[in-house]
Amino acid sequence: MSGRGAERILDLLEWLAARAEPAALADVAQTMGLPKSSTLLLLRLLVERGYAERLADGRYRLVRLPGDRPGGREAWAILLRLAAPHLARAVEQSGESVFVAVMDGDEIRYLNKLLPDREIRYDRNIGPTRVPHQVSSGVVLLAGLPAAELASYCDRLGLDAGQRRELQARAEAAARDGFHFNPQGVVEGASGVAAPILDGAGRAVAALNISGPHPRVVANLPKITRAVLDGAQAISAELAKRSSNRSGRSTRT
Repeated sequence: MSGRGAERILDLLEWLAARAEPAALADVAQTMGLPKSSTLLLLRLLVERGYAERLADGRYRLVRLPGDRPGGREAWAILLRLAAPHLARAVEQSGESVFVAVMDGDEIRYLNKLLPDREIRYDRNIGPTRVPHQVSSGVVLLAGLPAAELASYCDRLGLDAGQRRELQARAEAAARDGFHFNPQGVVEGASGVAAPILDGAGRAVAALNISGPHPRVVANLPKITRAVLDGAQAISAELAKRSSNRSGRSTRT
C-alpha cells in the first residue's frame, strides 16, 4: 500500500472511531473526499481485517481498533469512547474515583480511571490485574456467568468449599441487586461499588466501579451506588444502540 493509501486508512479509522452511529458508503466517500469506488475498497479492507463490519442495511461501523482483541466482544477502545461522558458524570455525581474493568481470561483488567478534583481521593495503579472474586468489578462480572462457567472458574483458581460458597452467595446477591459493594478492597482502607455494563445482547462485557476511602464510601453509599447504577445503565444503553442493527449483518457488499 502506498503512503497515501496508508494515510487514508488511518483517516478512515479515526473518523469511524469518532462516530457512535454507523456510516453509509456515500457519507464516508463525501467525508473522505474520494470516489465511492475507492472508498468501498478501503471499507472492504477494514471489514476483511476485522476492524469494521457491514450491517444489513449497508452501513459500516467500527468494531475494534488496532491493539484491540477481536472475538465477539465490543472493542475496548470503543467501549471507553462511548463511556467517556458517563464516566465524567459518575465522578461528578459520586465525588469519588471511577474505573472501567473487563475480564481478561481469569483476571480483571482496568482499562482506565477518572479521579475527582478533591484533596483526599482514592487512586490505584491500573496496570496490575486483579483476581476477579476479590474485587467488586470481578464479582459483578462473575455473577453474569452460567453456573457451569462459574464452577469452572472456581476449579481453575483452586477455591475451596468455603470460598466457593462465599463467592456463590456474593454472585447471587450481585445478580439480584444489580451491583456489588466490597467494604474492603485489595488496597487497604478502600471500598468500592461496581455494576455490570451490558452489551446489546444483555451480556456483561465490562464493569463500572466507583471506589474511595472506606469511611467516605460507607457514609455516602446510597449516592455512590446510584451513581454506579446510573453510569453502568447509560453505557449499556450506548452499547445496545450500537448493536441495534447487528441482526442479519453481512461482510459482503
